Amino acid sequence: MPVEMKLSRIIISEINQEQVIYLREVDGDRQFPILIGIFEASSIDRRVKDDKPQRPLTHDLVVGVVEALGGELDSVVISELRDHTYFARLRIRVDGEIVEVDSRPSDAIAVAVTCDPPLSIYVAEDVLDEVLNSSD
Repeated sequence: MPVEMKLSRIIISEINQEQVIYLREVDGDRQFPILIGIFEASSIDRRVKDDKPQRPLTHDLVVGVVEALGGELDSVVISELRDHTYFARLRIRVDGEIVEVDSRPSDAIAVAVTCDPPLSIYVAEDVLDEVLNSSD
């Protein structure tokens, strides 16, 4: 059963190539970091701060395309951790059915925070166990 998480922190560094976001369990204390690129970190940070761009950025475009085609963004699931790389699925409701689209977690989370209201973010229990047990 996936665990609902929320974005709890964004760390943007001008001297490092990789940026960090932290996801924290909604009904618990577990949390973990994910390394992401500067573009995705900036996009997520901009949305969290409600700083809307004058023209659509990539994540705005994704939301707009899904909506224009009659879909409804549903949620994000970080589904797998393989060789230190996270894999995610963007879940879209189309004609009452859920369609899952492969995504990098950073892009999926950027889409999640672009939506109003933001999409729910879930992490597979086995991914959460693996990341927390590997950091012990």
